[in-house]
Amino acid sequence: MEGLSRADRADDAALLAGLAVGDAAAATAFVRRFQRAVFGMAVSITRDPALAEDVSQEVFLRAWRAAGTYDLRRASVLTWLLTISRNAAIDAVRARRATPVEDEILDRLVQDTLTAVPEQEETALNRIESERALRTLHSLSPPQARAVVLAVFGGCTAAEVADREGIPLGTAKTRIRDGLRRLRDREEADHA
Repeated sequence: MEGLSRADRADDAALLAGLAVGDAAAATAFVRRFQRAVFGMAVSITRDPALAEDVSQEVFLRAWRAAGTYDLRRASVLTWLLTISRNAAIDAVRARRATPVEDEILDRLVQDTLTAVPEQEETALNRIESERALRTLHSLSPPQARAVVLAVFGGCTAAEVADREGIPLGTAKTRIRDGLRRLRDREEADHA
């Protein structure tokens, strides 16, 4: 079970295409298929189930608005949707955050992410995507992986990453940029 079959990816893309043209049945099936993954991503970032519910609704709204721009060749629908989920959750956390996240919380987030093992109750599809993401993240050097986790999951700016890691701002930006590029390239290679 290395990845989704072409048929599964095409079925997901067909649901997304139905969502794009306003097909109510396709929209319902789309939400049902991906709601656990979206909510799981949102709650893992926000650490607040109520906020995660709001984020999930926003994610499906964004997906509906952007459905026409989806390109099956770039990533699976789940990967695309989880990217939207991650961005929406980070936006929600940043909007709520009155003070910067404490160092202890960020350290725990980095540690939890880098040592994460998919849960037993995850669906096979979610497990495959989670395992692929973790393998890809583990392919980065530890400093690069920390910078990516702090920026992507921790919602830190490059300046905050530089401050936390005790490195120059340019180095933090390079680690984040290069790490994200390597993750994207690996994802594209996996889906080629």
